[in-house]
Amino acid sequence: MRKIYLFIVLLFVGGTNLLAQQDAMFTKYMFNSLTFNPAYAGSKDHLAMNLIHRTQWWGIEGAPQTQSLIIHTPMPNERVGVGLSLVNDEIGPTNSIRANLSYAYRIPMGKGKLSIGLQGGVMHWRADFNKLSLEQGAGGDEAFEEMTPSRLLPNFGAGIYYYTPKFYVGFASPQLIEYDLRDNEIDTNIWARQQRHYYFSAGAAFPLKGDALIFKPSILVKNVGLLSSFSKDEAFQEFGAPTEFDIDLSLMFQQALWVGVSFRSAIEGIIGDQSSFDSADVWAAYYLANGLRIGVAYDYTLTKLQSVAGGSFELMLGYEFDYKTKQVVTPRYF
Repeated sequence: MRKIYLFIVLLFVGGTNLLAQQDAMFTKYMFNSLTFNPAYAGSKDHLAMNLIHRTQWWGIEGAPQTQSLIIHTPMPNERVGVGLSLVNDEIGPTNSIRANLSYAYRIPMGKGKLSIGLQGGVMHWRADFNKLSLEQGAGGDEAFEEMTPSRLLPNFGAGIYYYTPKFYVGFASPQLIEYDLRDNEIDTNIWARQQRHYYFSAGAAFPLKGDALIFKPSILVKNVGLLSSFSKDEAFQEFGAPTEFDIDLSLMFQQALWVGVSFRSAIEGIIGDQSSFDSADVWAAYYLANGLRIGVAYDYTLTKLQSVAGGSFELMLGYEFDYKTKQVVTPRYF
């Protein structure tokens, strides 16, 4: 009855029993870790800011457009870090804006620090279904009785993050509250729900020629429905959303030029037949002497979408400086 747009909208609003991942995706996730783990706040030991714009599946009308801004810093009490993250995500006729304040307490442990983080914030979701092209119009369809729905959804998240100068590992769930977005007056088997997401991240830095050449592998695993079997609602005890992973391999030259390649897929796509490979990616970042950081990334889609889309790309702008000395510092690996 209606075009593919509606299916995308339902996935984004909160998913269906064919659920897909709902949180925004970034190839350069290592530069905006605060968006998914509040324990990252202050971990660089100086004030840091980062802005990323992502255009996904370039060339497809209504494809995702996402921007993220993070700012975080340690406090005078060096065990405390605070941060702000903003994410604007637009797909088809829908738009969501998330704003979160993060607090992290860092405990010295061995050669590194264990950071425990909490965040609180709100997501504003809205849609304009007037932008949809319906084959039979909206009249008589209960799903379109409200053509410009809007929701304001407060939430909170938590995470842990252990890091040393050359290693890190973290686990977090940035939105712990799950919202049932169904309209109880509509009799349908398709239900809208905002699901809880889980993130596991790890990485290391290996000097190959001292500080002149650093090899840095990392991984990010994203999961929906990890504890869904405990849900009181039987309809949400099983999910079709695969567990996604990003593997990244990068080299940093002379503490200035950073280049990397990455691969994105689903664990089910490796060990079974439920999913396929998603993309192969390349990226680069450059640190200027004044602390400014610029970067780009390109994703080559490995699905059938590549035949109609021009892949995905990201643009990045960041800045780092030491608030104690007011001087630019050597970039951290994580």
